[in-house]
Amino acid sequence: MLEIAFRRRGERTVLADLRQEGCLKARFPRPHDGLEAVTLNTSGGIAGGDGLRSAITLHEATRVTLAAQAAERFYRTLPSDLPARIRTAVTLAPGAALEWLPQEAILFDGCAFDRALDVTMAADAAFLGVESLVFGRAAMGERLRSARIADAIRIRRGGQLVLHDSIRLSGRVEAVLARPAVAAGAQAVATLVLVAPDAESRLEALRTALAPFEAGASAWNGMLLARILAPDGAALRAAVVAGLECLRGGRSLPRVWMC
Repeated sequence: MLEIAFRRRGERTVLADLRQEGCLKARFPRPHDGLEAVTLNTSGGIAGGDGLRSAITLHEATRVTLAAQAAERFYRTLPSDLPARIRTAVTLAPGAALEWLPQEAILFDGCAFDRALDVTMAADAAFLGVESLVFGRAAMGERLRSARIADAIRIRRGGQLVLHDSIRLSGRVEAVLARPAVAAGAQAVATLVLVAPDAESRLEALRTALAPFEAGASAWNGMLLARILAPDGAALRAAVVAGLECLRGGRSLPRVWMC
């Protein structure tokens, strides 16, 4: 369990509360713009039956970049194992801005998990987030012959549900990904989402940044959404970095992304 809250002190965003139990931890490198936090899972990965819960709260007018130390690994489970359950709740007060920047989730053959990210934000808050899935370990020639995957992103702005993006895959995942209308054989996918007052004005710049990659982006109702397909995790990361740097105004990603 990990609970982090941030508040405003004068012109600065500072840590208001931190509670961590078990394998989930948070560290706070020297900030460059707002406050930067890095999360880590000291267990080294997620196995069947694991239960992880995080709650991130940004009070009024705070600005936070939250990244993960490394890619998360979802290990093979036995057919009798319960899926791992991961729940993350994000709350953004008026004027708050969060950059949610976890690194890739690497899915091992036979993995099983149920993961959800729930964001509740004020009407004038801003949320930039990415979620990336890599299906199998390409260097080992691994493919997902079987898996149980449930992955959801839900965003509520000003009390209204503005996004419910859900992925459900089970059984022979590799065969499902091969379908033209699903992933056309891609072995890695990512979703970029920006919910902010100026989100729609950023669409053309993002499309230009993603033009060299297999990606598409749309914007409506104060939200920008992009989906990226790639043959492997390295190609996916190149596309995600290009997209995020565009949406972050050219600022480099946190140092943990460059390791």
